[in-house]
Amino acid sequence: MRWFGGGLELEAGTGRVLRLPEVSMAGTVFAEIERSRAHLRVWMPWLDGTRTVRDTRRFLEANAVAFRKGGGFSLAVLEDGRFAGMVGFHGFDTTNRVTSLGYWLGQAFCGRGLMTAAVQAAARYAFEQRRMNRVVIRCATGNSASRGVAERLGFTHEGTHREAEWLYDHFVDLEVYALLRREWVLGVDGGAGGVQGGRV
Repeated sequence: MRWFGGGLELEAGTGRVLRLPEVSMAGTVFAEIERSRAHLRVWMPWLDGTRTVRDTRRFLEANAVAFRKGGGFSLAVLEDGRFAGMVGFHGFDTTNRVTSLGYWLGQAFCGRGLMTAAVQAAARYAFEQRRMNRVVIRCATGNSASRGVAERLGFTHEGTHREAEWLYDHFVDLEVYALLRREWVLGVDGGAGGVQGGRV
């Protein structure tokens, strides 16, 4: 983990980092959303609310404020300096020590393990730096790519939340995956499963 200019940067393998995005990145982020709009819209319910660079700038401004205040925030996923997508924390429950993750990747960057590495780095940050006990991923039943990320990293499938998300014009079921701190520690020690157990 590195700190720079008041922000946060996490290593995610050779040439891959997660970085707190600056507001000046709005154009770059929006351009990738536009290139991948049809691909992302299949599962991302926020796409129709992101129509201009100004929309993305507002999101990044709010994201910076949330980070400074200790709330949930998103990190840009970069590969060899190119913006590829986002990984976000949906807040931090400090009483129960629980957080959840969401993520998206531009279409051109899919299929080479980048998001698996990014979520691995984000989960490591949650356990090591934020002292979370439980990291949760929820994704639509039919979203095999997102489910694959959780499964490759050793998250346990805990069940299905029926009709839990409104996706434009219909409800979708959400699959719930979670990783516990003690399971992650087992992975660090070289056991089966866990974020650092080599299952990328």
